[in-house]
Amino acid sequence: MHLVKIHAPYSLDMKDPFLHLWYPGHNESFQDYPVSSWDDYGAVFTLQLNRNYFCFRFGERCFNQVKWERHERCYGQHLGVEVWTVSGHNEVYPQKPATVTGSTQELWPEVFPLLGENQFLPDTDVSGQGVVSMLGATYLTDGTTLFGFYHPRAAQVYLVGNFNDWQSPYHEQPQPEKFLPMQLYLGYHGQPNIWLLRTPLPDPVDVQKNAYQFVIVGGVPLNENQKPVKMAQDPYARRYGGDYNRNDCLVINPSAYQWQDQSWTTTPVDCLILYEFNVYGFTGQDPDLPVEIAGTFSGTIERIKEGYFQKIGVTALAIMPTSEAPTALTDNRLGYDPSGFMTIERDFGTCEEFRALVDTAHQHGLAVIVDQVFNHTSNYFNPLWELIQDGTPGGFYFSGSTPWGNRVATEKEEVQNMLIDACKMFIREYHIDGFRFDATHSHWMDHTFLHRLAYEIKDQGFKPDCILIAENLPNEAGLNLHGYNGYAQWCDAFHDKIKALLREGVFRDWTDNSPTYLGSIFYFSKDFYAAHTNNVINYSESHDENSIPFEVATRGDGLIWGPAKERKARLGLFATMVALGQPMIYMGQEFGVERPRNRVDLNWLDFLKKNHYYQWAAGLIRLRRRYPGLRVSGYHPQQEGKFDWLLGPWLGEKSGCGKNVIGWTTNPNGEPWERMVVLLNFEPYAVTVDLEFPLAGYWVKLADIDGINDLPPEGENNICDPTTIKTTGHFGGFLLPSSSGFIYKWEHAFG
Repeated sequence: MHLVKIHAPYSLDMKDPFLHLWYPGHNESFQDYPVSSWDDYGAVFTLQLNRNYFCFRFGERCFNQVKWERHERCYGQHLGVEVWTVSGHNEVYPQKPATVTGSTQELWPEVFPLLGENQFLPDTDVSGQGVVSMLGATYLTDGTTLFGFYHPRAAQVYLVGNFNDWQSPYHEQPQPEKFLPMQLYLGYHGQPNIWLLRTPLPDPVDVQKNAYQFVIVGGVPLNENQKPVKMAQDPYARRYGGDYNRNDCLVINPSAYQWQDQSWTTTPVDCLILYEFNVYGFTGQDPDLPVEIAGTFSGTIERIKEGYFQKIGVTALAIMPTSEAPTALTDNRLGYDPSGFMTIERDFGTCEEFRALVDTAHQHGLAVIVDQVFNHTSNYFNPLWELIQDGTPGGFYFSGSTPWGNRVATEKEEVQNMLIDACKMFIREYHIDGFRFDATHSHWMDHTFLHRLAYEIKDQGFKPDCILIAENLPNEAGLNLHGYNGYAQWCDAFHDKIKALLREGVFRDWTDNSPTYLGSIFYFSKDFYAAHTNNVINYSESHDENSIPFEVATRGDGLIWGPAKERKARLGLFATMVALGQPMIYMGQEFGVERPRNRVDLNWLDFLKKNHYYQWAAGLIRLRRRYPGLRVSGYHPQQEGKFDWLLGPWLGEKSGCGKNVIGWTTNPNGEPWERMVVLLNFEPYAVTVDLEFPLAGYWVKLADIDGINDLPPEGENNICDPTTIKTTGHFGGFLLPSSSGFIYKWEHAFG
């Protein structure tokens, strides 16, 4: 016989309950048991049974009817002799569930004054109820640490760490005097789901006293001892420890770093020139750096200090994921398999070194945008997997799958709170300027979440100028918001059409090199999805795409030779820099590197041999940065008088009719000296056109595919240069060589 004591809570609201028991697979074996006794928790049912596994539910008879509680539960001998139940769900616990201490709102006024500078206390509640969750490990100015953990189905949660010898009731040698039970609070939606504990034991600067995890009792799968007990990482952890098998979380004090970027203001969207790179790949093979900092935050810092990015002319660093990922650092390790949304990758450096990277970037005029992979998590080391068991695969934090891993349940408000908190934490504690969100198409990510994220961060005043960029392929218009303030999107239409044109064929079986849509992609893809130029990030290379030289060579024919590949690479970069919208290049594109997709290695010794290409690319990018006429913005610049077409396949015979030829003029602010003319020919043969320059006078050639010659003080160009066009307006017989591009600027009137 097996003795079992089952506790039913008072919250069942049954005055005279009974326990209805049956054995799965034995439908005739139903038994009802009356209450044996009552205690401070509720009704107690004491059972003597022959079998050690059964199912049960609670009921109450009322006249000739039975009022049933809605949950059915199962008991197994592994749970022990005495178990507890709750009214809210079907968990069966081996330990008495905690009672509610209070609400998080009651504790918040006590904690808030103790926050340090540049420290974020999680506070997002998209439901609008104003719950301040205080999740994670927050080191306070009085030397205590507040630990917060979200778990709506646990009976008890214990804080364990090297500061209490990892002690809990489930330790091999329990020492009760060292236990740190967390207290249960009313949190999201007014329900008991947030566990908090404030203790002076941890010390962020002492490696013997700053590592922690949580021990969860109930609401988790059975462990190796057949107990519903799990030791788990903190989803809000800022960093993991050095043991890659244990992956302990570390208490971090973000207020210790002394920032020097007080005069910095985030770059406006219409001034962005993005440089996408991977921290490891960018300097991993840099021969000029000490081995110990190559491929780290510190390696990137050295590149920033020496002025590398300023020489190129970019205005923003678009850093591929900095969050912890389990895969080893290699030339194809991209970091898009996150293990934590708030952690910093150990292999890149410390949290302080990442702060130093951002600080240094700001001091050199560079915005910093980090990649957030919120659509899926790693399947190898995944702290969220089965963290909250709710009967669905993977548990509370997941819903289905993606081509890259388990789909994060971004449609759930509590998950949205966590992800928005992650962004706020990066803004407050690392001074990040904005984010690029990976694979945000509505198949993989809930767009209500993205709208709420923008509202919480920008509209609510947390960081009104935060830059938000979505990889939403193919592009969807629903992320435009009001246009100017909406998400910038990696422009799929621009990339695919440019690749098809440069290949002189079809790109991936869906985009051809016909003149169709040629005007659309250069006019910020307004015909496809964008409401405003701010909604567009144009690129011809990224970590996900083959470089242009590699791509065009797959077409064969005459594009496999070095000179052809280089000319196509130049034309692709040229197109990216002049199109309406914001341009982005991928690391190595400034050297015309040839590489397949998903590679992050840069062979600097080889690249430096291409100095002529680099000088041309850097000169072109700096033109974009210098001249307003190359970054015209707005809802409809053509209607606003800032833009007008000169050439296009839809125009007349002398203006590019039916050919892959495009050209326009810009008038950004009404000043004649800011007027520009841009011309491109994607045909593999020369095309002769007639041009109608918008002003009479001297038009100086600033750039073509072969060279850059800017005006003083950046260059030595002037109206006497033989390439300058002197015209009263009409200029007939202009020759556009094959695969060519030109930038002209009005410089002087006649006389």
